[in-house]
Amino acid sequence: MDKTLTHINEKGEMNIVDISDKQETKREALAEGYINLNQEILGKINTNMIKKGDIFAAARFSAINGAKKTSELIPLCHLLSLDKIKIEFEICESINAIKIIAFCKSNSKTGVEMEALTAVSIGLLTLYDMLKALDPFLTIDKISLLEKKGGKNGIISKNYKLLKMEIEKNKIQGLFL
Repeated sequence: MDKTLTHINEKGEMNIVDISDKQETKREALAEGYINLNQEILGKINTNMIKKGDIFAAARFSAINGAKKTSELIPLCHLLSLDKIKIEFEICESINAIKIIAFCKSNSKTGVEMEALTAVSIGLLTLYDMLKALDPFLTIDKISLLEKKGGKNGIISKNYKLLKMEIEKNKIQGLFL
């Protein structure tokens, strides 16, 4: 994998990468992140006692919108046409957290990992907004890329075996494997 910083030109200035000569290929990315909660908040979520409404619907819509608006939020990202955005949630009782998993897919000249990471980030911020009245000190944690496919590097996976086991365990359909 090429580890040069392609956003820096020969003068040391930041520029958007020229992808005009690249071929469009199928690109996919999977990212995750967590918001840490206390037991009381988890109990209210599990019994639908959050007064602001369906926190998961709000976070899903926000995450999808965040993925679509990535190039507006991060100036050196290219504007992409996304073919699929899938957002999943998991209540992780053992660690008092909610996990968001975002999957993005596009036929384009550049990867969609920034869109998946943005979706996770915006979804988590929306959960924070929906829950901050119960605890203003909630923490957002471990936002990371799990896997990306397509382009010259093929498949890059943070931990292929753990990811496959988690997908099978949670029966997350239609994401990657």
